[in-house]
Amino acid sequence: MENIVFNNITEFNKAQDLPAPENPLFTVGCKVLSEDEIQNCVSSQTEVSYTNQFYIISLKNIVSGELIYGRTKYDSETGTMFFSSPNQTYTIKDIIVSSESWFIAFHEDFISGTNVRKLIKNYNFFNYNVNEALHLSPKEENIIKTIFKTIETEYQNNQDEFSKDIILTHLEALLKYADRFYKRQFLNRKEINKALFTRFKDILDDYFESNLLEENGIPTAEWMANKLGVSHRYMRDTIKTETGKTAVDQINLYLVEEAKNLLLGTNASISETAYKLGFEYPQYFSRLFKKKTGLSPKEYIESATMN
Repeated sequence: MENIVFNNITEFNKAQDLPAPENPLFTVGCKVLSEDEIQNCVSSQTEVSYTNQFYIISLKNIVSGELIYGRTKYDSETGTMFFSSPNQTYTIKDIIVSSESWFIAFHEDFISGTNVRKLIKNYNFFNYNVNEALHLSPKEENIIKTIFKTIETEYQNNQDEFSKDIILTHLEALLKYADRFYKRQFLNRKEINKALFTRFKDILDDYFESNLLEENGIPTAEWMANKLGVSHRYMRDTIKTETGKTAVDQINLYLVEEAKNLLLGTNASISETAYKLGFEYPQYFSRLFKKKTGLSPKEYIESATMN
């Protein structure tokens, strides 16, 4: 499979038959295709992957075809925002997009030392798999397009000492709206969230019943996300939205509940229980158990016996 790397924004614009960027570290634009161009924009049957050495925010409607980001197939819906960080790779095959596609590309140096840089570090959607992309309502799409157009207008003006600050202000607003819309998307997807959390618990049950805790140790959040087929950050956000607790908290609570059953239902010692649950050191188990229950394992057994 061919892999195309865009080392800078100038290369990126040239590949799309766009003018050289006004600023080598930043570009914004809209591609409007005719019906003939739409039909001709289908890629070859061979998959092609792209890697950019800069950030990209795009708004496009994918009519058909496949776009794979990480290991996950892109979910093609109207008004889809796509966020990509430097050195991330995406793969396309037979892609057809609607007539209007907006994009912003900017180098890390363009935002260094700014509030936008701080925001990006906190926004998980730059690290999501694309089936977790942002799908906009028509009203939300109009808001985002308005900001794109405002940034483009400033970008096309004669550059002066105010240009960068104005662009960054609108870029910051774009990111904040995206964050708001993502949170709405999570709230609107409660059934999906519940299904993911149910699968999360099922995986833990299978892991425990197969004695993998004792053999391989406590599963990490990254391992759980891989089994679920989603990114670690997406899993974390979904479970936190659904339960109010992080994935790691849920794993620990599961271990504590299983520990209660083992401590009261078997003749296993506290140390044996700890090892069976994947703890390398019994004192770590005792510390977690007390943190979650308010009692040490010994105190819990004594309390249960008295009752």
